[in-house]
Amino acid sequence: MTVRGHQGMLVIMRFLRRRGTLCRTCALATFRDMQADTMVEGWWGPLSVFITPVTLLINLGALSTVNRIPAPVVPGPRPPLNPGKPVFRRPQGILALIPLCLVGLALLAVPLLIVLGMLVGPDDGGDATTPLKAGSCVRNDATWPDQDLKPEDCGSSDARFRVLAPPDGSCASGDYIAYAQYGGDGDTSLCLHPLKR
Repeated sequence: MTVRGHQGMLVIMRFLRRRGTLCRTCALATFRDMQADTMVEGWWGPLSVFITPVTLLINLGALSTVNRIPAPVVPGPRPPLNPGKPVFRRPQGILALIPLCLVGLALLAVPLLIVLGMLVGPDDGGDATTPLKAGSCVRNDATWPDQDLKPEDCGSSDARFRVLAPPDGSCASGDYIAYAQYGGDGDTSLCLHPLKR
């Protein structure tokens, strides 16, 4: 069987490999050591951030090979290696959860941002097309004849116009006509009567 490892450094990286014919206990010990070391030492280079998860996944294939090896019946000329604690019960495995979670969050962030962007939609200026009500007051944040009407409290010094709904559809002399988009349905005509300040 072959177990792979990776060491990432700022500028260079190393690819590690342990290959051999091993009993189940020794193979498990080799797998756990290489996997734990890769989980801590593998992330420290720009390309290593992508190579380390691939190496860890490839080693899962080696683990399935280890699990198919029968347990040793007769001890060999030397005692088998101590497999030690499982990978995520070692300090290296616990420490490796930090970069693993960061990589997982980065992979989930892109689709999540795309979905949120589709749900929220484009910014249409918010108050720019808020329907106006007769009797309310507004200010114009644009220069006439352009209109960027924003609702204002009628007692505010920023209020410049009172919104009127003409009964016959025409505005009085000296009043302005609000764009149809401020009427709510796109057809209603509203008048803007200047407030004297």
